[in-house]
Amino acid sequence: METVDGLRVIQETFEKDGGIFKMLPAFLPRRFGEPGFRLKLHPNDYYAFGVQRGAIKERWFSSIVPAMNGELALPDEGLSYVYMEDKKQRFLFRDAVEGLSKELIGDELIERYGTWPVFAKFYDYSTPLFHHLHLDDRSAALVGKASKPESYYFPYQLNNHMGRFPCTYFGFTPDTTKEEVKERLRNFEICDNRITELSRAYRIELGTGWYTPPGVLHAPGSVLTYEPQWNSDVNCVFENVTMGQPNPTEFLNENCPPDKKDDLDFIIGLLDWEENLRSDYKSKYFRPPVECQRQDDRFVEKWIAYGNDYISAKELTVLPGRSACIRDEAAYGCVVIQGFGDFGAHKCEAATMLRIGQPSADEFFVSRAAAVNGVEITNRSSVEPLVVLKHFGPDNPNVPVR
Repeated sequence: METVDGLRVIQETFEKDGGIFKMLPAFLPRRFGEPGFRLKLHPNDYYAFGVQRGAIKERWFSSIVPAMNGELALPDEGLSYVYMEDKKQRFLFRDAVEGLSKELIGDELIERYGTWPVFAKFYDYSTPLFHHLHLDDRSAALVGKASKPESYYFPYQLNNHMGRFPCTYFGFTPDTTKEEVKERLRNFEICDNRITELSRAYRIELGTGWYTPPGVLHAPGSVLTYEPQWNSDVNCVFENVTMGQPNPTEFLNENCPPDKKDDLDFIIGLLDWEENLRSDYKSKYFRPPVECQRQDDRFVEKWIAYGNDYISAKELTVLPGRSACIRDEAAYGCVVIQGFGDFGAHKCEAATMLRIGQPSADEFFVSRAAAVNGVEITNRSSVEPLVVLKHFGPDNPNVPVR
């Protein structure tokens, strides 16, 4: 597919489609873990990037940041593209954010951050992820990156199976000591350090989610997860063997400054120690859905990511045969996960089976003005709901505190 650039093309597409971009799927391979095969990909395409890159296990939405995906990563890996359906061409969403600026995402995000500061993803593993943390602002700045707060939501529609370990570890048990953690890290290249023996696991409940702040260790379970997150791909892995798969020492050190690699005191210092040991962790960070006040017999909206200063998300359900004008106070990226119909000027439908490099009709980005004015969404099914997941940056004023 031809890639084009230039503000004129971006502006014409923006105006023609009423401030709503149709996006192309952005799939990513990962060199760790086993695929869950729930991304609606054609079975022949899970190794489309080459067997040496690993299977495709993630899909990113409205992303302007490339993935931290090793030396073999493509230059645009992880970046989202806008699709011009009439011309069968594409342009980078990052170029649209830079070119349209406030017209696309609003004054507040540009003035506070200078860009679109969030994105979302599906991650899809049949095995759990390794016990790892994301760096906070201070630690990330040492390696020229940003911190990564993130939220999780577990949609029913994309979890026809729960994988091999549908439980997520968070932090450590409250009686854990730093010396115990350090001893496990000393064994990183010697034997299985079994660091999750110091942790606690929670069984995943579909239709609910969690918020995970930077500095907290977590080992997400084997359920396809919708993850709105900050614009960063930065972590530190404390677990050296996950479900029988070794993790290289590089994963422990790759986001440490050169003079701090293998420095266990520095690595322990990446932890937010108090939050990792919090005895009421679930009551603070578990996120059951919260119904929005504005709904009627045409649609239902629920907050599924909330209670933090960075990211939020909603699940919108338009009932069969109904139309609704849905208004929001901020720009957002979104993906349709069930049903079909109309989304503003576009036709929309949940994916059944996607091919790498081909367009879909399930992903959009809505400008702030279009969100405020309202997006007319019509469910064309007489029996099935139309379900949309929407993620926002930190400028939505209506997000529940808890």
